[in-house]
Amino acid sequence: MRVLPCGDAALLVEVADLGAVLALADAVRAADLPGVLDVVPAARTVLLVAVPGTDLAELGRAVRALPVDPSAAPPGGEDVEIPVVYDGPDLDEVGRLTGLGADGVVEAHTGTPWRVGFGGFAPGFAYLAGGDERLHVPRRAEPRTTVPAGSVGLAGEFSGVYPRSSPGGWQLIGTTAVTLWDPDRTPPALLRPGARVRFTRTAEPASAPSHGRDGAPDPPPAPWRRVEVVGVGGAAVLVDLGRVGWGASGVGRSGAFDRAACALANRLVANPASAACVEVAFGGLALRAGDDLAAPLLVALAGAPAPAAVDGTPVGHHALVVLRAGQTLRLGTPPSGLRTYLAVRGGIDVPAVLGSRSTDVLSGVGPAPLAASAVLPVGPEPADLPRVDVAPVAVPTGGPVTLRAVLGPRADWIADPTALARTAWTVSGRSDRVGLRLEGEPLRRADTGELPSEGMVRGAVQVPPGGEPVLFGADHPVTGGYPVVAVVRDADLDRAAQLRPGQQVRFRLEEPR
Repeated sequence: MRVLPCGDAALLVEVADLGAVLALADAVRAADLPGVLDVVPAARTVLLVAVPGTDLAELGRAVRALPVDPSAAPPGGEDVEIPVVYDGPDLDEVGRLTGLGADGVVEAHTGTPWRVGFGGFAPGFAYLAGGDERLHVPRRAEPRTTVPAGSVGLAGEFSGVYPRSSPGGWQLIGTTAVTLWDPDRTPPALLRPGARVRFTRTAEPASAPSHGRDGAPDPPPAPWRRVEVVGVGGAAVLVDLGRVGWGASGVGRSGAFDRAACALANRLVANPASAACVEVAFGGLALRAGDDLAAPLLVALAGAPAPAAVDGTPVGHHALVVLRAGQTLRLGTPPSGLRTYLAVRGGIDVPAVLGSRSTDVLSGVGPAPLAASAVLPVGPEPADLPRVDVAPVAVPTGGPVTLRAVLGPRADWIADPTALARTAWTVSGRSDRVGLRLEGEPLRRADTGELPSEGMVRGAVQVPPGGEPVLFGADHPVTGGYPVVAVVRDADLDRAAQLRPGQQVRFRLEEPR
């Protein structure tokens, strides 16, 4: 067992094989270690995401002391049967690669039970291990741009089912109509870590189970406390504190990218910390208060200082703003910074998904990004009253920004990790909530091999084959297969959220504490 640094709010624990991964993940969950928010098993590692400020050295000692026996029988998990029509476009090729022929591949795939090891790149996608060793085949040399939902595939030692249409490079051997992910189901993922899975051959795909009544539901009545989206300039999404504990199912935390700005906007209107706000990139948002408001709405803006006006009258940031029935609040383009946060007293009261109202643009979990004509219900006013009218807060800089970062966990995969700190990186226009793509002198890989998929965290600086790093943001992937050279300290991540395309960023590397 190796305990590797992963920033200042996570540990990456490396073990010998997938059996040890499953045993360790089970032991950590059973021990309920203090400070651990999420446990994310992967091919050869277990990621422990912790509350910022957790003593990671003590957590590492606690993990090493756990009674973990990979040879012991795994704890009993549920049994899941998946009927498959073996009609995949790669079935004959897999038969050739394995020497089994197409019928032999089907017999091997259905003849051995599989076990869910860990979640993957999409909600509900599970890496299944423990099947017939003769089915170990490489990924396709050229990934497909689109793999249909329900496709059953093989890659390396794993089998899996695509829960939704997405790009992919697995060898496809069949299809199933089973619903892998349904946010209205409890739990939403059909395949959870530890479950035993058996594939069965069928001539016709089973119909997907129905959830809810037939036909479109009646629209909910329009709440009298509401705001209507008149226009969206760049990108606008709903955010809150995010969803915690779903990493093993392929769902990240998401939530506000600039957490401090979102929290300030909520505090100004005396909302609870968990209230949902609007996150706006590059301004341009226009919101109109409902015509039938019985009382004015109280709103506040924080983050990037986008020029704001209510029916043409300028209003300030970090201050209370009154929005009366029929009035429209419009945001211009901020001169510095990128993301502006708008809080309404009472919070945006859309239905929560997995405990959060945040939009996750990568996984598709949560409400859709805002669009013109959307109606946002506003919750009841909280009992607490606002205590300040204006908060003196520094606005984001438009100049170079330096971020502190902890080396590791895969710094040894880079020929010269210190080159990360010597380079002045430029934020690319291809950046978004998933991550900031950085342009500059590419980092050279010392190890050009394939890193088995492992858990990722917000702030991870990942180095893809091209050598230009990606700084992961709020909607980062849960697992990834490229090495992470360093992880930005949690306290600096809010400043990273305000970096805009063309802005320079440097890293100051620090040793793990």
